[in-house]
Amino acid sequence: MKQVVQNFRTGQLMVDDLPPPALRPGGVLVKTSYSLISAGTERTTVETAQSSLLGKIRERPDKVKQVIDTFKREGLRATYEKVKARLNQVTPMGYSSSGVVLEAGEGVAEFRPGDRVACAGAGYASHSEINFVPKNLCALVPAGVSMDAACYTTVGAIALQGVRQAEPRLGEVVAVIGLGLVGQLTVQILKAAGCRVLGVDIDQRACALAAISGADAVALGADEAKSACESLSEGRGADSVLITAGAKSDEPIELAADLARDRGRVVVVGLVGMKAPRQDFYMKELELRLSRSYGPGRYDPQYEEKGVDYPIGYVRWTEKRNMEEFLRLVNEGKVNTQALTTHRFNIDQAEEAYDAVLGKDKAAGGLRCGVVLEYAGLAEQKQSSIVIKKIRTISAGEIGIGFIGAGNFARGVLLPIVKSLPRIRLTGVATATGVSGKNTAEMFGFSYATTDYEKILEDEHTSVVFIATRHATHALLAAECLKRGKAVFVEKPLAVNEDDLRTVAAAIRETGGLLTVGYNRRFAPIAAEVKQRLAARKGPMTVVYRVNAGKLPANHWTHDEVEGGGRVIGEVCHFIDFIQYLTDSLPSNVFAEAAGWEPVSGSPDDSIIVSLGMADGSIASIVYSASGDSSVEKERIEIFRGGSIARIDDFKSGAHFWNGRESKLGARTQDKGHKNEIEALLSSIRGQSDAAISADSLLATSLATFAAVASVRSGRRLAIDLSTLNDAKTDE
Repeated sequence: MKQVVQNFRTGQLMVDDLPPPALRPGGVLVKTSYSLISAGTERTTVETAQSSLLGKIRERPDKVKQVIDTFKREGLRATYEKVKARLNQVTPMGYSSSGVVLEAGEGVAEFRPGDRVACAGAGYASHSEINFVPKNLCALVPAGVSMDAACYTTVGAIALQGVRQAEPRLGEVVAVIGLGLVGQLTVQILKAAGCRVLGVDIDQRACALAAISGADAVALGADEAKSACESLSEGRGADSVLITAGAKSDEPIELAADLARDRGRVVVVGLVGMKAPRQDFYMKELELRLSRSYGPGRYDPQYEEKGVDYPIGYVRWTEKRNMEEFLRLVNEGKVNTQALTTHRFNIDQAEEAYDAVLGKDKAAGGLRCGVVLEYAGLAEQKQSSIVIKKIRTISAGEIGIGFIGAGNFARGVLLPIVKSLPRIRLTGVATATGVSGKNTAEMFGFSYATTDYEKILEDEHTSVVFIATRHATHALLAAECLKRGKAVFVEKPLAVNEDDLRTVAAAIRETGGLLTVGYNRRFAPIAAEVKQRLAARKGPMTVVYRVNAGKLPANHWTHDEVEGGGRVIGEVCHFIDFIQYLTDSLPSNVFAEAAGWEPVSGSPDDSIIVSLGMADGSIASIVYSASGDSSVEKERIEIFRGGSIARIDDFKSGAHFWNGRESKLGARTQDKGHKNEIEALLSSIRGQSDAAISADSLLATSLATFAAVASVRSGRRLAIDLSTLNDAKTDE
């Protein structure tokens, strides 16, 4: 299928051939009829990507700080690989479209194949022949609304939410500063609400179009705006001012203060400078409000991705209900998009369309307001993979490796290592979207990309599968790969609940296949040094493992109990595995306590102390905190045994103390063992060594994390018993 994408590093826009997205629970696959290029928002996106590296740095200073922090923590090479992976990303363009439902996923009852829908959301309602769209970002299109009008719905919902924030009343005077696409729709919606509207812009053509859209008065520039507002409001000033312009300067908000009446409302919808003139706002006691995109639900993954609606009794207008209301206004003829469509292009001509938006194509001429892409014919939905390069037979001694999932960690850490190793062949990569899959395949040299992971499992050239998806899918995918005769590398954690862990345990027993989990720290060079020094000492160990984890946003997917499992299951597993490596022993019991945790707040997260009792009599304490200073190293480990002490500082350096003498350890460069763990797996596959981590150890690590969460909730020390996994049910 065809899709418009942009390379962030080079800024190149292209219409690419990609496999269609996979159907997922909670959403629908939609065959696109029309999509809308916003001449404001998308122009900014394109220009940022097409700017120099210095320009990108100026736009995102927060990202520069992240790069500097990564360099300090992980060194030049690791930082380079991560930055390279990010810069080389190809991103989908578009966020407002209309089309016909092809398939509905599990949990979707309100849409059926054949339904006409309007779609919203960057990464979902893309300029693509087929899109996967979550159900709360879709709205049914009334029979009286054309599909080319329906593709305006997302931008219309943005305008509608801005109007709602202004709380206009019948007969009020409202000024709209900025008459681009959102501004034009705002004018029409305000007229439908019974307001008198003043449209303001610095482009005469935009003002003329606003008059067609129904504005009672239009003004070119600030001076005309003040005079026109004085006349329209009979000297009182505007009751509300909506700023729908896009400008880095503070001029729009300064003008808004001039136009507003005493105790009026100023609503910022567009991306503008926000240095409000305090004296003007103070003397008039103006109310300043910001409008957040399409409305309540925006940026909330529970609403947008999980489909959890807000009760109408508490939230009358969500982003989906705003979309539905905009479509109703179009259906009743109160909003007319026809005059706003200034250019039309076929999807094949998307590059020309963006040239028109950017003003590069002088022949396009005229005002660039609504630029619509049209999709003729039916895309071939069944072709879920594309060949990047010729697939050839695996040579003797080569190992064919496929990837399921290709997120930031896979692209920034795992794949650069795998690609650099001898006698391996990257076969196929499976991702949820064709954009990610093809971009990854081309960047790292896979033979093909697919959105159907079954292609990887069916591939006779693939003998090892790396699973780098979100946590909830790890266990079932690992079990399925084992049953297909594949060796498996699965990123941590192995499972997010005990039922899924039983499934993996059963697959290991049934197949005897090779499975490893990305517990890389045990493969770090300094870990081997420490273990060697401690081997000469006798008796159980006492281990203190302190982790300065850092805080994640409250809505981060890791916190989701179903999808991520929480940070204890998702990350503390690393440290439990490392303690097993040090002691050569499995955990026998766990006690845990979380800082400030209450049973009503959900899963214990972020700050927790886990106390482990090991089968050999060793004891360990993991102090995992999200409330520390990020300038301090993330991890410090102290191990006490037989009159000696060993210390590891963030896997960069360390020391061994014995008999009053200190021996320095480490190479002063952070190495957390990622390359060594992959090489150990390949060595096992080639029959040169045993599995680096035993199956019992892998299973015990997950059981220990489950027990830690349960211990917080119960307040009791809990035993860890691998035999509880023996009643695992098979699929038969």
